[in-house]
Amino acid sequence: MPRPKKCRFVGIEPDVKIYKPAGIPMNDLDIIRLSMDELESIRLADFDAKTHEQAAEQMRVSRATFGRILEKGRMKIADALINGKVIIIEGGDFCNPGNWKNKSECGFCKRKDFGKYE
Repeated sequence: MPRPKKCRFVGIEPDVKIYKPAGIPMNDLDIIRLSMDELESIRLADFDAKTHEQAAEQMRVSRATFGRILEKGRMKIADALINGKVIIIEGGDFCNPGNWKNKSECGFCKRKDFGKYE
């Protein structure tokens, strides 16, 4: 039996969670689902220009895991842009410390190491 996935820390949840090509009804398009942790890895690496080491530490994952999450997210976005697909941002194994109960515990996975998350 595989080990359960740990939540990845996500700093920002986007207000807009659906992107689609203009002028084509959504029913006529294929859908790509981008997880919150994949979006966070893209935000940290590409938008905030953090190194993989810095971003992995912020997400509370290993550098290798961060690299795999980032690669998977970039591939999904490339597929959507090149092939004209809808991107829906949802799901994934993530914690948002800003939503923790009493700043001491994740409401989803019950993780308690809030620590120095920025």
